[in-house]
Amino acid sequence: MAVRGIRGAVRVAANDRREIFRRTQELLRAIVAANAVRPDDVAAAFFTMTPDLTADFPAYAARDMGWTAVPMMCASELAVPGSMDRVVRVMLLVDTKLAPGRIRHQYLGETSCLRPDLARTGRRPRRSSRSSSSTSRSAGGKR
Repeated sequence: MAVRGIRGAVRVAANDRREIFRRTQELLRAIVAANAVRPDDVAAAFFTMTPDLTADFPAYAARDMGWTAVPMMCASELAVPGSMDRVVRVMLLVDTKLAPGRIRHQYLGETSCLRPDLARTGRRPRRSSRSSSSTSRSAGGKR
């Protein structure tokens, strides 16, 4: 087995702790279902939220799902002008037998424009002639 990163994002309707909790669980459930992840498979979870979200920590939603032994960290995204607001992002590090190209990243709803290369296929991006990485800009400057 190898440790692989699985990414995802979801937009919340408002800076409300119940909304952050509900939508974070929706995102985690989508990742779990798409990649057959069990709580024991998760080595670590890194959550970020856009600076306008301050009502609660998304890690609480994961703990409520039984992820009590998973190390988690929450942070604020950079306040990049013109970027999408009210977004919770996650990167899970998981033990899996899946090859990198078989990982199904989950960008739910409106957040699919943040990483269309991952949202459409759930596959890793192909290398282009530019020296881009997973943080390359797409969708009009949104990441």
